[in-house]
Amino acid sequence: QVQMVESGGGLVQAGGSLRLSCAASGRTSTIYTMGWFRQAPGKGREFVAAIRRSGGNTYSADSVRGRFTISRDNAKNMVYLQMNSLKPEDTAVYYCAASTAGISAASASNYNYWGQGTEVTVSS
Repeated sequence: QVQMVESGGGLVQAGGSLRLSCAASGRTSTIYTMGWFRQAPGKGREFVAAIRRSGGNTYSADSVRGRFTISRDNAKNMVYLQMNSLKPEDTAVYYCAASTAGISAASASNYNYWGQGTEVTVSS
């Protein structure tokens, strides 16, 4: 089992920045990919970004590319999401997830473990 705990959400004005953190614990050696997804009110869960635990390959959604950066610290079992130039449409609950399979990083169904989420609100 792997446990995921997110932190760093909050309220920010449009154009501002936030950094989300996610701590993984448990059988972290089984993690192949760590990712961030988000869910806005009334909408489905959306892929944001992902990073391979080994090698560090990253993937990101078109909607956040150039504004959001995912990074990891394997020694600390942490993954981060630096969010810059935030827009009101980035408002959502952000979830950290871990996958033990080396398949599509953008598909939520490929992730085994999920955190409880952290809320991000961007005011206009």
